[in-house]
Amino acid sequence: MSPLSRVRLDELLQELLDRVGEVVASRERLRSLLDAVVGIGSGLELRGVLTRIVEAASALVGARYGALGVIGPDRTLVEFITHGVSTEVHAQIGDLPRGRGVLGLLIEDPRPVRLPDITKHPNSYGFPPNHPPMHSFLGTPIRIRDQVFGNLYLAEKQGATQFTQDDEEIAVALAAAAGVAIENARLYATAHRRERWLAATAEITNVLLGQVNRTSALQLVARRAREVAEAQIVLVLLADEDTGHLTVEVVDGDAPDLSSAVVSLSDTVFAQAIGDAGHVLVDDLGKAAPWPGPVSTGPALITPLAAADTLHGVLVVAHPAGASSQPEDLPMLRTFAGQAALALERARAQDEREQILVLEDRERIARDLHDVVIQRLFATGLHLQTTAQLATRPELGQRISTAVDDLDTTIRDIRTAIFELRTPVNATLRTEIRDLIAEAAQTLGFRPDLRLSGPIDSAVPDQIRPDLLAVIRETLSNTARHARATTAHITIEATGGQLTVTVADNGVGVADTQPRGGLVNLRERATLRGGAFTIAPNTPTGTAIVWSVPI
Repeated sequence: MSPLSRVRLDELLQELLDRVGEVVASRERLRSLLDAVVGIGSGLELRGVLTRIVEAASALVGARYGALGVIGPDRTLVEFITHGVSTEVHAQIGDLPRGRGVLGLLIEDPRPVRLPDITKHPNSYGFPPNHPPMHSFLGTPIRIRDQVFGNLYLAEKQGATQFTQDDEEIAVALAAAAGVAIENARLYATAHRRERWLAATAEITNVLLGQVNRTSALQLVARRAREVAEAQIVLVLLADEDTGHLTVEVVDGDAPDLSSAVVSLSDTVFAQAIGDAGHVLVDDLGKAAPWPGPVSTGPALITPLAAADTLHGVLVVAHPAGASSQPEDLPMLRTFAGQAALALERARAQDEREQILVLEDRERIARDLHDVVIQRLFATGLHLQTTAQLATRPELGQRISTAVDDLDTTIRDIRTAIFELRTPVNATLRTEIRDLIAEAAQTLGFRPDLRLSGPIDSAVPDQIRPDLLAVIRETLSNTARHARATTAHITIEATGGQLTVTVADNGVGVADTQPRGGLVNLRERATLRGGAFTIAPNTPTGTAIVWSVPI
């Protein structure tokens, strides 16, 4: 062969060897791509999947630095996962990018971008201080179906000045597989979250099968809702239809002391949640209502606690600042809130059933006292009165008359007890009066004698109760300060449409029967109610004050 032919043959052989090398390299890169696809799909925890995607992409195209930016609803980067940058450099750089400049190109126009020098692009903002130098750049969007989940950014091609077309094709292929892996991870996270919601709902259902304590059930609801939703604060507010207010019944989580805080329904987002919307999402719980103290959170979801057209209150789930609420939580949270409302219904039904049982038992006791005990006492009194007429000795007749008087007093006391038994369980006016007298006994040095007559609890209206307690408090206070008494008798009667309070002591008495000082207020209270107030000497010594109003 001529020298020219041998040169030509050498060139052909070298070209053949180069193409064989390219085929081998392509096979290796394809194998590496398949390994990377299998690797990024090996786990179902979303954060781990994203980290593996960045690491695999950087290795496949030979990039020194890699990052994956997750795009939020406002079309900015809400999360930025990096590779090749140490923790120390991270701290020196400071805040991570939000998706402007060259990084924003893929957000505005989600197509692959390959640049030989990122710093020379007209949209380049430059790098912040302490940022490692970067020149060659390759970026491609990551899609989940028709939605762009985020972008894959690669920089600083190792061993070359810029990324090649093959690198771009490898990155696009990996991004396609990454979209599937991310979707699987998100579906797994959603399924796991729903499983936790269902488990919490089942736990509440098991609680409903037994004896329900309202406070304990609501505390369990709040605790489980905070754990499953990974929230900062969970509040349970109960509604008062009479006042139109919501009262914080349960607080769970890292929050200021909001226990028993009261907020108005009007002109707040709570009214909107209770209305047609069914739920409301606010950016910050502190802006939802005028709280008694500072409250600062991230997004908060408010959903009503309602069952059988009965509003019990609202359930508030607030996430930490910077976090985002999960859309898939909403239907599960509403179901969970329905279970919580059912717990309130069950607790109220149990309370009502127990109250009915108590009332039935009290009614039976009252009936027995009236029909049996009082009749026997009447009969005994009549026999004693007949016997007194036959007694020949005066002292014997006197003793019998005293016994009859004692029986009359006992009958009055039993009637008073019957009135107490037949009043609602939650009526506590008698208890308040006794507590007030017990408190005054410490100042007086003795315990005043108390006599109650008539249905005090049921007959005295709520608006008159404060006046009644004020009369007792003021008169006993005057007795302690001025009377120098050793005994005092208080009689409270609710009969014939009239409430009468009489306070009599055995003190030094008064020279002037015109009210002065605090007694003037008592006269004004009686006048405003259409009643009367009098001060008179007591027999044999002391003062008698009578305050009466119509009821």
